[in-house]
Amino acid sequence: MAKSPSPTKAPPRRRMRGFERAVSLVGPELRSPAEKRGFAETKLLTHWAEIVGPDIADVALPLKIKFGRGMGGTLQVLTTGAHAPMLAMQKEVIIIRVNACYGYSAIKDVQITQTAPTGFAEGKVAFEGQKPRAKRKPDPERLSKATEGLDTITDPTLRDALRKLAGNIVSNQTNSNT
Repeated sequence: MAKSPSPTKAPPRRRMRGFERAVSLVGPELRSPAEKRGFAETKLLTHWAEIVGPDIADVALPLKIKFGRGMGGTLQVLTTGAHAPMLAMQKEVIIIRVNACYGYSAIKDVQITQTAPTGFAEGKVAFEGQKPRAKRKPDPERLSKATEGLDTITDPTLRDALRKLAGNIVSNQTNSNT
């Protein structure tokens, strides 16, 4: 006699053939932790920089939303100590942009939580919007050696891609030697 599956564990969902949307694969795993932190929709977490703008996203991250008895909740935002006064002046802007994302007045207040520039367990607070370092220019002599013979390639798209690849490789070798 065959054993019946345990009632607590649901059988795995059969996947469709071909491509599937990433949100359908990752959505349930992301939804549960987000709901525990008060985010009914994960859009605020996944599209934070687009919602509040790059100037705020560079210095702040959404932490959680607390809902009380009244209308609207309190959005808790994490930032470093130096940026907290600037964020405090932009509370209304954050509220308007987040409520526009939700489509109704979901947020009535913003609470700013400060942390040290160097975190406790993580080593350092990292915000998504940090600016990348400026790229160094490759050494012209090494670049000409690397791109030697590319003029014989007839496909312009391939030729340009190989030139760009050679420039990136020469730049990375130059950066690692300095």
